[in-house]
Amino acid sequence: MASSQTMITAADLHSLLQAQSVTVLDASWYLPSEARDPRDEFLKAHIPGAQFFDIDQIADAQHSCPHMLPSESVFESAMERLGVNRDADVVIYDGNGLFSAPRAWWMFRVFGHEKVRILEKGMPGWIAEGFSTESGVTPEKTVDARFIATLQPDWLADINAVNTALTDNAAIVLDARSATRFAGEEPEPRQGVRPGHIPGSSNLHYASLLTGKPSQFRGLDELAALFQTAGCDGMRTIVTTCGSGISACILALALHELGKSPVAVYDGSWAEWGSRADCPVERG
Repeated sequence: MASSQTMITAADLHSLLQAQSVTVLDASWYLPSEARDPRDEFLKAHIPGAQFFDIDQIADAQHSCPHMLPSESVFESAMERLGVNRDADVVIYDGNGLFSAPRAWWMFRVFGHEKVRILEKGMPGWIAEGFSTESGVTPEKTVDARFIATLQPDWLADINAVNTALTDNAAIVLDARSATRFAGEEPEPRQGVRPGHIPGSSNLHYASLLTGKPSQFRGLDELAALFQTAGCDGMRTIVTTCGSGISACILALALHELGKSPVAVYDGSWAEWGSRADCPVERG
């Protein structure tokens, strides 16, 4: 795709690593259907010096929904354990190319850290370029690490924000799940969550924005056309949602690449909305 302020090539990352001027995080996370263990894969092979950014653990442990955004203090402590300073140049990658890394990127943006990029084509692309990997645990770097997290509310949406967007003609709620899940034509993977979608929301499957194996974004013109077809005319405020707040961040990242930022992500997404009796559900 065209020039990006957020994506970084494997060659450029390799140069930064040689200069020891970057902090690298593996934010791999997989759908249950993939039957892959991201931490185990990290231990077997990761980019030299990388730390494992555990999306399920760097989260609000008290919330009933999965991997909900943690508090500022929890995020600060987690980043300091991983050796991430407040002025660090952070690069995030995942094992699919482009799937879960946008979630970690979004978390950094929510907490006010703007020096964060994503590795194009992720770990598969790094290996394909012939760059080396290492195995085992990268020692945590608590010494000298000082991270400051300051919540940026424009990047985050809750149920109240979603309801407000649904009644605002200048806003749109955009669901990143597949068309069949959006329509309620397949069972939900989480117990107690009803099939269907938020009434009044629109659908744009995150996979339609991606191409290739490993996955990467389509060109900017193609992305813009896909969002326009979904009802995003460039002027409307957008709230993105999905199953549990992972792929909604892919939409937010794509919109950021198109110059529309910040985009609020509904953190609870369908895992929250579909499980609450006070939230209406539409099918079809």
